[in-house]
Amino acid sequence: MSPGRFISFEGIDGAGKSTHIQAVADWFRARGADVQLSREPGGTPLAETLRDIVLHQPMGSLTELLLMFAGRRDHIETVIRPALAAGKTLLCDRFTDASFAYQGGGRGLPLSVLEPLADWVQEGTEPELTLWFDLPAEQAAARRASAREADRIEQQDLDFFERVRAGYAARAAQAPQRIARIDASGTVEQVGAAVRAVLAGRYPTC
Repeated sequence: MSPGRFISFEGIDGAGKSTHIQAVADWFRARGADVQLSREPGGTPLAETLRDIVLHQPMGSLTELLLMFAGRRDHIETVIRPALAAGKTLLCDRFTDASFAYQGGGRGLPLSVLEPLADWVQEGTEPELTLWFDLPAEQAAARRASAREADRIEQQDLDFFERVRAGYAARAAQAPQRIARIDASGTVEQVGAAVRAVLAGRYPTC
């Protein structure tokens, strides 16, 4: 059995990552991969319940972080590790980079809280590739406004989302071999071509 693959999709709300995850699934399936899609927060019945709480109930920043990681632990145990053990290609809409960007960069929680919590919860489970869809906060806000009603986190101001974007940039600088920046400011076709170029370079024989 071929080893599984774990690929995450990251970016501020409105950057377009969810638009492209299905196209990436199709790209892998066309090459014979057994693909499974998931998301965070969410991905399991318990984690989806926590997602609804996080996105719609008022709470403090540390509570928000702990609920995110509680859902992540259940997701890892219930979905991610079994998928990888079965040799699947798991595509996940957000993972731990989002916590460092949103609760770290956006909310201002320190790395001294985030890093040990991530180590404890993940126990080495990490994507082999992360596609980071990078977009200025103002442009992302315009896309969100035309697409859906904002949840509790999406209602934050532009300064918050610029801090989140900076949080993603810091993560990318720390893990350049894992995190591939995608310029998400172009058309769907242009961004899709950039994504396919990264995949072709990373998986030439897939």
